Amino acid sequence: MSDRGIRRTLIGQIVSDKMDKTVVVEVTRRFQHAMYKKYISRRKRYKAHDEENQYQSGDTVELVESRPISKDKRWRVARLIEKGVRL
Repeated sequence: MSDRGIRRTLIGQIVSDKMDKTVVVEVTRRFQHAMYKKYISRRKRYKAHDEENQYQSGDTVELVESRPISKDKRWRVARLIEKGVRL
């Protein structure tokens, strides 16, 4: 463990790899509605840094929080979890 503390991690699926050194990852979370007790899915898209352009659309990856890399990028791709079908 580093001196910087614990960094948040997220797991999501790559929906776009068209930018240079950047992928767009869609993270889906499920939670139960407080009043109606129905399960709801919410999606959020994050731009993540991919230094070698090695990940493709459809791959499931783990993101790790990092310092700001650009205006929108605050996440790095940590590892590949599952190779996906190209979208």
